[in-house]
Amino acid sequence: MGKVNVLVVGSGGREHSLAWKLSQSPLCNHLFCAPGNPGTETEPKVTNVAVNVTKHKDVVQFCKEKDVGLVVVGPEVPLVAGLADDLQAAGVPTWGPSARAAALEGSKAFMKDVCRKYDIPTAAYEKFTDPARAKAFIKQLGAPIVVKASGLAAGKGVVVARTVEEAYQAVDDMLVRKVFGGAGDELVIEEFLDGEEVSFFALVDGEAAVPLVSAQDHKAVGDGDTGPNTGGMGAYSPAPAMNDTIHKQVMDEIIYRTARGMAAEGAPFRGTLFAGLMIKDGKAKLLEHNVRFGDPECQGLMALCASDLTDAMLAATRGRLGDVRLDWRPEAALTVVLAARGYPGEYPKGSVIRGLEGVTGAKVFHAGTARNAAGEVVSAGGRVLNVTALGADVAEAQAKAYAAVKQIQWADAYYRSDIGWRAVERLRAGKH
Repeated sequence: MGKVNVLVVGSGGREHSLAWKLSQSPLCNHLFCAPGNPGTETEPKVTNVAVNVTKHKDVVQFCKEKDVGLVVVGPEVPLVAGLADDLQAAGVPTWGPSARAAALEGSKAFMKDVCRKYDIPTAAYEKFTDPARAKAFIKQLGAPIVVKASGLAAGKGVVVARTVEEAYQAVDDMLVRKVFGGAGDELVIEEFLDGEEVSFFALVDGEAAVPLVSAQDHKAVGDGDTGPNTGGMGAYSPAPAMNDTIHKQVMDEIIYRTARGMAAEGAPFRGTLFAGLMIKDGKAKLLEHNVRFGDPECQGLMALCASDLTDAMLAATRGRLGDVRLDWRPEAALTVVLAARGYPGEYPKGSVIRGLEGVTGAKVFHAGTARNAAGEVVSAGGRVLNVTALGADVAEAQAKAYAAVKQIQWADAYYRSDIGWRAVERLRAGKH
């Protein structure tokens, strides 16, 4: 197999980690990031390019001009918009599902219907477009209850309502006040599941699937998992709640059934399938599917992956996923997200971040940064930096990540001080 040029689509921490990992492959001649960020452009063999990824013709033309042999699409929005379809149609090998298959994330209603049809374990649910009917269902089921905007809402369209009144409020916010725009035109209302949440990833091509290492992320903004939900404030891998028995159940009942179901629907899935799981009493149920790597879970997975990911994805795009075996370092990875103070609400932008070049003991991925007129790295988003460290166990990875965080000088930084707390408590209690 000859060397290839690779294009990574996206600009966040997930994409920085993908570019970092994919560019290390001896098969990668050069890697382009569209649009990338100030972190990706500092990696060896990586160039940022100003291609408008919403204009699919421009992306195809760029791939033809630069002889791109593999495109990896990071975020969900371009996938739901059909970028992978247009690239594949133009003969550009692409890792990421078609628009129809991406509906597993683009429409929570569609995803739940697939679960029902193909006997995939998930929470009981109903779909609503009428506020009065939605409230009648809530009244009948009682609280706690979960209200979800069916469409894409940047990870924020889910309300776990502790009271019936709170659930009514969520219905009004989404269906009447349209706080998530068109994403809230249809709601999924489902029973509340308790237990331990785990992120599970697999590379899927039609009915073949290769599992990746599991992870746990921290959605709540505050220490102790308090406060409003975010896109994710940190993550660690592997997840101690996952064991061989649950792993087999997840592959058999969730990943393979989803893959077979999508093939039967005439929309075979090719790409990275994420399953958000709730584990209780040794059994997993599916909370949601995403059609791409999680962010910030991806950063730890890339740090732990001991195999050539470029080789694996090229094989997968050529219909040879069955030949792929991924090896993982026998360590733990932990990622701390540095966000702008005020996130997920209003937050400042443009403050200078210093000390990034000198960070030791961890890898810093850029998630929401830019350069100012003087060329300095500045904050440009809610989640700004991801600091990922490896350790013999989660406690060591945690200590190294936070030691690295303290080497960064940024006045507006906010981060949780307890990422990985459940796993560390488990270690201390001797429950591995």
